Amino acid sequence: MLAIELDLQPADLELSDEQFYHLCQGNRDLRLERTAAGKLVIMPPTGWGTGNRNLRLGQRLGNWADEDGTGIVFDSSTGFRLPNGAIRSPDVAWVRQDRLTVLNPDPNQFLPLCPDVVIELRSANDALSSLQAKMQEYLVNGLQLGWLINPQDQQVEIYRLDQEVEVLQDPDFLSGEAVLPNLQLSLAGIL
Repeated sequence: MLAIELDLQPADLELSDEQFYHLCQGNRDLRLERTAAGKLVIMPPTGWGTGNRNLRLGQRLGNWADEDGTGIVFDSSTGFRLPNGAIRSPDVAWVRQDRLTVLNPDPNQFLPLCPDVVIELRSANDALSSLQAKMQEYLVNGLQLGWLINPQDQQVEIYRLDQEVEVLQDPDFLSGEAVLPNLQLSLAGIL
């Protein structure tokens, strides 16, 4: 089952940020996103294998972030309101602490920014082209480093600001580069 995209415009419906937030709160069993064009994206739950991989990725990045102290890690239930108006929920995200301190956002609302780092893990339900488009959307909105992990093809696509996408075949780990210094994210049990 693939994600469903609902176009609300033929019914002359437009969800404000607040209305979308309340829709998400009232339907916690659904994974919802809103595109920049205002379409509602309904994603099915993942299988247990993807759920375990997502947890491992978040745990590994979270452990590093706890030691590093320069940013905060978020899971897939966190909504980010991007500058283009889309509200996205990456599988794992990291935001520099200084950005959060300056912004001082309401912790009960969507974060009004693009994460510095995003990890998207392709599940059996995900069309690769949709995830690649989402990664490009993050880049346009300020992403510094993104990893699209594709277990089906044993590949990782690396997205960096103002650079071509790099594709790694079956890597053992990913480097945090200058964005996440000293991070060597193990992909054991992920790919």
